[in-house]
Parts: sequence; structure tokens; C-alpha cells
Amino acid sequence: MSFQLTILPGDHVVAVSENQTLLEAAADAGLLLPHSCRDGVCGACKGKILDGTVDYGKHGPQTLTDEDKAAGLALFCCATARSDLTIECRTVSRADDIPVKKLPCRVQEMTLAAPDVMILKVKLPATEAFAFRAGQYIDFLLAGGKRRSFSIANAPEGADHLELHIRQVPEGFFTGQVFSSMKVRDILRFEGPLGSFFLREDSDRPIVLLAGGTGFAPIKGIVEHAIARGISRPMTLYWGARDRAGLYLADMAAEWEKTLPGFKFVPVLSDMTPGDDWSGRTGLVHEAVLADLPDLSGHAVYACGAPVMIDAARRDFTGRCGLPDDQFFADAFTYALESQA
Repeated sequence: MSFQLTILPGDHVVAVSENQTLLEAAADAGLLLPHSCRDGVCGACKGKILDGTVDYGKHGPQTLTDEDKAAGLALFCCATARSDLTIECRTVSRADDIPVKKLPCRVQEMTLAAPDVMILKVKLPATEAFAFRAGQYIDFLLAGGKRRSFSIANAPEGADHLELHIRQVPEGFFTGQVFSSMKVRDILRFEGPLGSFFLREDSDRPIVLLAGGTGFAPIKGIVEHAIARGISRPMTLYWGARDRAGLYLADMAAEWEKTLPGFKFVPVLSDMTPGDDWSGRTGLVHEAVLADLPDLSGHAVYACGAPVMIDAARRDFTGRCGLPDDQFFADAFTYALESQA
């Protein structure tokens, strides 16, 4: 059975089958709605059901609460139609200017940046162009129909390879291979680019970049893109980790302060050891932002990390600091769930 799906803003009308998520139906029609994990965890795709009924699908109970449902909200990556629908999301854009492709790639370089972080560089095919926006991600296509998502850590300008920052997950299906058996020149397949996490360049708002752990990866791509494009908007990067080793490219981030006018780097540790010899900021990384910038009403925030960090930042930045809802852009890493997938 098929239903009519009207998407606001823009009065886009598309068809949606009862087995499709609303996000999938929009993508099939060439429309890009805000999203990240596609697993009902990050909340980036949360929007309002203005008319009609849905099956909410499988989702994290904290990401979509009973109160959210009572207010007419749903996660478009999980919800399926049970009638004709009208929905409203933060933004709607055309997805057909950068096509999603399935391509092979070859492992070009593997660098252990921290005891549990591998920087993987894969060579793109020379015969087929691959375009992406800084901050987007790819899915590696694995045996048995499994997928693993990783953010692109380099800028698109002149890219003949993709850089991924991969954290080792205990009993992880894919990360276990990366840290044990993968070697240079291995062939992998991927699909991308994916996601709506990328720098909005049609704004002059100062930018807060918030990264937790390997959430630094897409932030790195965004900053390198800003450098390549000569973007001069003020940017402040808050990068949080448990210990000093978790800030595995801190020297690079500090160097950006010399390269990019208006750029500031604030590293934050939450669980350092005496061996870290740390005299910098401590605590939860998003709370460092709250302390420094109690008024975010004129800013844009780009946040990437674990879902708990994303949820706390969204709640506090919009609820306490006046950040407009449509100026919080997020990519929630769900690697912590990999061993349970």
C-alpha cells in the first residue's frame, strides 16, 4: 500500500509505501532531510507529524520519549506511514546534486594514532569521480549485508582518497578486522556520501565545533574545507576526550589557530590520569562551552560524538543558551552499539 507524504517546508509531495521509512521515501524522491545515524539513536531526524498517523518504529527510548510523541514528534529514520501524512522538519534540500554511489576502494595507509584509534586512508577509484561535502560519512559494505558508518575526515577539495578515524570497539565485527587482519592494498566497498552533517556556508554566524573522541573526524574535514575555501567566520573547536591519548591529533588542531584567522582550540579531558600531566580544561566538553558561551543565540553549533553528548549539548544549548533549534547540526556516533548489532 502506498500513501501520499507532504514534506514541509516547501510543500514537497512524494509517495511512501508502508514498508518505507519517511527518510527513505524522501531520499528516493531526491530530497535530503536532516539525519545522521539512521538507527533511531541520534535524534537528528526528529520532526513533527502535522497530519496523519505513523508507526514510530524501533528507536532509543531517550531519543523519542512519550512526551515527544504526545507533542506530535517522530524520528523520520524509523517512522513508517499508516495514512497520508504531512510532516515538518528543520530543512529540506535537494540531494541530487551529489549522487550517492557504491564504489570499491583500496587501503592506502594505516596509522595508529592512539592505542585504540586507527587512521585509515583509502584510495578512491581513478576512473569514477566521488564528490562529497565536508563532514559527511560513508558506509562500508560488509559480508552478510552488514554496514559500518564512518565520517570522512578530509576535505573534498582535490580528494583522491578518504580518511576515516576508526576507534576499536570490543568484539567489534569490523573494527576487530581493522586492528588485527586488515592490511595495506586490501579492497573494500563503500556507499556514500551520506548524512546531512556538513558546513552551511550561506551564513555568517560564528561557529562552535563540538567533538567527542573520534567525533573529531568530520570536524577535521569541515575545518580543512574552511581553510581551502578561505572561510573567515570565527570558529571555536571544543574537543573532549577521557585522557590525553584521546586527543590524538591535538597538535594539528593547535596548528589551525595559526592557519585559520578567528580559529580557537579548547581541549577538554574528563578522566585524565596523573601520567597525562594535564593542566588544561577538565570535565564534560559541552559544559566547557556553557561556561565560555552562555549566550549562543547568534551562533551555529556543529557537534559530533556519542549520542549522550549530543543529547546533552542539544538540550542545554537550546534550553539554557538560546541557540535556535535550526542552528544545531549533529552527527551521533553509534559505534558503542556495534558489538550488539
